Amino acid sequence: MRHGSIPGARGRLLPLTLLGDPVLRAPSEEVTDFGPQLARLVEDMFATMYAAQGVGLAANQVGESLRVFVYDCPDDEDRRHVGHLVNPRLVEADGLVLRGPEGCLSLPGLEAGTERYDHTVVEGRTVDGELVRVHGTGFFARCLQHEYDHVEGRLYMDHLTGWRRRRLLRQAARASWSR
Repeated sequence: MRHGSIPGARGRLLPLTLLGDPVLRAPSEEVTDFGPQLARLVEDMFATMYAAQGVGLAANQVGESLRVFVYDCPDDEDRRHVGHLVNPRLVEADGLVLRGPEGCLSLPGLEAGTERYDHTVVEGRTVDGELVRVHGTGFFARCLQHEYDHVEGRLYMDHLTGWRRRRLLRQAARASWSR
């Protein structure tokens, strides 16, 4: 990806992987090839995320079992954070635990109050292999934790318990996209 270009501007739209597809439940594979195919995947993921009006997207959500995610997400001060992480590693998740509305492009149209920490640090690499460390607070911290969960084979519904979990599972079973 060339620096200074708009992420996703040259990307193609990829089909979204929906709840029920096993690729969402398996931990993703480490990226070992930092070549043009990876750059193309990240570009396509940005295009797909924007088209679906999301704030983050992991590679397994487009059927690729790779430890990669992209984001374009505001924090609680409306500062926009745009980027991607390859082989992300959650370094810190701390601070206050807050319940807030959370949705997922792999569960379209559904949302549930989900508890997340309000501070997160994730380390990883860029498509060029450069080390990067991303700090998130507020909503952006929620986004980073959500996308990191995806590369680990988890969904936000895994954080739900009791009636919130039961309600979301009922809604998912009745959804038009449900298998």
